[in-house]
Amino acid sequence: MTVPRILGSPVDDQTRCVHYRTELDVIAIRFWCCGEYYPCHLCHAEGAGHAARPWPLAEQGTEAILCGVCRRELPISTYRAVDACPHCAAPFNPGCTLHAGLYFEG
Repeated sequence: MTVPRILGSPVDDQTRCVHYRTELDVIAIRFWCCGEYYPCHLCHAEGAGHAARPWPLAEQGTEAILCGVCRRELPISTYRAVDACPHCAAPFNPGCTLHAGLYFEG
């Protein structure tokens, strides 16, 4: 399995970054605007050189979430419906829902 590269400021091999690094911060998001994975919206803002654009509602079936624990990609719709990785059961940070509008329409 080829693991996508993670840009931004990751601090470990489970995609935690300098901005979000709790035990639950174990995802990276492929941004719709550039197709690149970043640990968070702040990493994208610091490194991408362009404004982020959220994933359109019609593309919520796209695999754009990377679990930093098992390195499996998840469709956006699956990620938004669960509180842990369906492959390895690693819990996700429930606080990420506060920023959902930065990443996804709807």
